[in-house]
Amino acid sequence: MLSYRHAFHAGNHADVLKHAVLVALMRYLTQKDKPLWVIDTHAGAGAYGLDAGYAAQNAEWESGIARLMERADLPPALADYVALVRGMNPAGRLNFYPGSPYLAHALLRPDDRLRLFELHPTDVDLLGKTFQAGGRQVIVTQGDGFAGLKSLLPPPSRRGLALIDPPYEDKRDYATVLEALKDSQKRFATGVYMLWYPLLQRPEAQRLPERLRKLPGKWLDAQLQVAAPRRDGFGMHGSGLFVLNPPWTLQTTLAEALPVLKSALALDDGATYHLETSVE
Repeated sequence: MLSYRHAFHAGNHADVLKHAVLVALMRYLTQKDKPLWVIDTHAGAGAYGLDAGYAAQNAEWESGIARLMERADLPPALADYVALVRGMNPAGRLNFYPGSPYLAHALLRPDDRLRLFELHPTDVDLLGKTFQAGGRQVIVTQGDGFAGLKSLLPPPSRRGLALIDPPYEDKRDYATVLEALKDSQKRFATGVYMLWYPLLQRPEAQRLPERLRKLPGKWLDAQLQVAAPRRDGFGMHGSGLFVLNPPWTLQTTLAEALPVLKSALALDDGATYHLETSVE
């Protein structure tokens, strides 16, 4: 579907959770002296202006990243992520927000590779302009990110991180992400896969975490709920991240970060968090 534009939600609570974990994964995986391939299946525009356009309409960033920007007491992983956002706003005012491609690119080493997929024609054009000087290191492709992921596994270096982040406007995405992870495990069992999903009151959304936790291998599932579910059943009250083959450090990182995020980003007394890992 081509109606979804992530700019409406740039910098919101879901972005904060997703991007803080992405930065933590990138920091860990780039410690090893071997090239890393990073694949973003639904890359969006790459970066977003917050003071005009779509992002300014709902200003979701005001209850998201803005609540962390002046904090000096954040745990290391959150402080690292916030420092990257501050680096994009050197004047001190929060005018821009980095999407996942921007953050991943900021942490790449010379031999690493970034492969970005986006279906929306306007966003893929913006994405291409952002990375027009990327050369061979960054390749932007307009197309289906699920098919793109399949075509790139296993990566030549046999080290990879895939971010799977569909909008879930199409109900079929819930089944598609599960099948994508199953297929990816077969093609590249040692890859690190990071799947974002919304917390909604739709049946398919409520079933997804349980289905994900039945996948074989090592996994970590983190959820951040910023508000109680609405009585009318509408709206996203939080989001989750499911990571296959998580670094051994990620559980401790999130055990430190989630309580802080719950406190900082809460919209009402229904805010909570959940962290679960496999026992394998």
